This record gives sequence, C-alpha cells and structure tokens, in this order.
Amino acid sequence: MLQWSVRVVAIVLAAGEGQRIGTPKALLLVEGETFLARCCRLLARPGIAAVAAVIGAQAGRVRHEAPAPGGVTVVENARWADGMLTSVWTGLDAAGVLGAEAVLLHPVDHPLVAPATVDRVVDALAGGAFAAVPTWDGRRGHPGGFGAEAIAALRAAPPEQGARAVLAAHPERVVHVTGDPGCRRGVDTPDDYRRVPGWVAPPGEPSPERTS
Repeated sequence: MLQWSVRVVAIVLAAGEGQRIGTPKALLLVEGETFLARCCRLLARPGIAAVAAVIGAQAGRVRHEAPAPGGVTVVENARWADGMLTSVWTGLDAAGVLGAEAVLLHPVDHPLVAPATVDRVVDALAGGAFAAVPTWDGRRGHPGGFGAEAIAALRAAPPEQGARAVLAAHPERVVHVTGDPGCRRGVDTPDDYRRVPGWVAPPGEPSPERTS
C-alpha cells in the first residue's frame, strides 16, 4: 500500500430491491454472513478512512436482518426506485460528511472481490488518480475509485448512465489496476447466487441440500 495521502471513504450501494432474486441483495448470504456485512468488511482496508452503506428497498428489514458492522455509517435513499445513481448521490453526501477526498463505489451484489483488488484501487487514488478501476479478463469490475474531480462529475452525471458516463468521458484519466475474478462476479440472477459459496435460498425457493 502507498502512504495514505487522501482521505478515502468507501460506499456500499445496497438500496436495490433485487427483483430477479426476489429479495434485496443486501440480505443474501455468503459463507454465513450477509452480502451487506461481507462488502462492508471487505472495504475496511488500510487507506480507507470510513465505510458508508446506502440502503433503500425494505430498509427496515435490511437494518434488522442485515445490520452493518460497527463503525459503518448507514444511510437511506428514499429515491432508490429512480435508479442506482440516486444511491450514488446519497452515498456521496454521506461520504462528504465523513470528510471524503475520494471514494470507492461498490455494489452489494459483488461480495467475492479479493482484498488485494481493493488495495490496488486505493493505491491508485493515493497516487492522485482521477478514477481507478480493477479489470479482469479484459473487462472492468468493482470497486470503482473516484478522486475529487470525478466526484464532482458523478454529481452531474446523467441518471440513465451514472458512473459509467464519468469513466467514458475521461478514458485517458482512468487508471486500470489488476483485479481478480470476484471483481467481475456480480450476482444478478438466482443461478448467479447458487454459485456463491454458502448460499441460502431466499424465501419461496427450496433450500439447498448442501453449499458449494
């Protein structure tokens, strides 16, 4: 890790309803812990000053069934149904209160990212990157890192494109770091979830006889 030169706040985006899964993804389990808890724990790395989690759909249930680890700031996005960018904005507001000079954005449906990938994104931000993303197999993954200028661009991004618009507008300023398979392994469907270690079926689906 580089010497911590900027105050980085990590934001877990966990406000969606998980329509295809049938439950908010924050509540899903991986190896005995919720996706929300796993992602918050993953991001509690050297060089990350604080972690904030944005919840929205079934917020009361998420707070009760998937409490965030101690020290994590949890905020609610009342506009979660208007798209992920509204959760990004909610998270940026929380990160601003926490003194962020740069942020990591991490969707809760990517619980299998390797800690070393997070470290490399933080290192790039510490080195002054406008933005930094991990890549694996030639494709961009998570978490994405955004410096101060990029945070301003996120606040002005078009809702239908979100953070992708910021990266696409400044390709020459985006630092690509080595990722891992987990940075690309999103959980969008029941079949995706069945490939997660220690998965437990959401209500309405039969529980597995064993975990993978």
